[in-house]
Amino acid sequence: MQPHNNIKNWKAFVKPTDAELQARLTPMQYAVTQKESTEPPFDNEYANEHRDGIYVDIVSGEPLFSSQDKYDSGTGWPSFVKPLLADNIIEKTDYWLIYPRTEIRSKRAESHLGHVFTDGPKDRGGKRYCMNSTALRFIPKDQMEQEGYGEFIKLFTL
Repeated sequence: MQPHNNIKNWKAFVKPTDAELQARLTPMQYAVTQKESTEPPFDNEYANEHRDGIYVDIVSGEPLFSSQDKYDSGTGWPSFVKPLLADNIIEKTDYWLIYPRTEIRSKRAESHLGHVFTDGPKDRGGKRYCMNSTALRFIPKDQMEQEGYGEFIKLFTL
């Protein structure tokens, strides 16, 4: 999908039809965000992203995670200790595997993002939000203002 440029008001997002999503998203983005698929570990866009910035939903632009809460979990997917705005995520129980897991979805677009586990860094709360890069778009700190996310720049100032 071509990123939503200048999503200035993600709070007013209205989810497109399935046909529109299929036309706008890449096949992998559609499979992950709309059909609960998982991208390959280690071979994805943001597993090794280390710049300051925020991660937003590729579909809606909802702010989801901060680079300040990202860490290398060794799993091959971008992992975070907490969401940027807890109100922008929905937790659901899924049973795709033998045991129940907690699925993470974006609130407005209802995009499947990944899962949260309780094996994260203990000194940072113990959670590991293991996300699919393809469900996210990274906004570097120096582009946050122009992209409509200026309210979050304060996270990166001393």
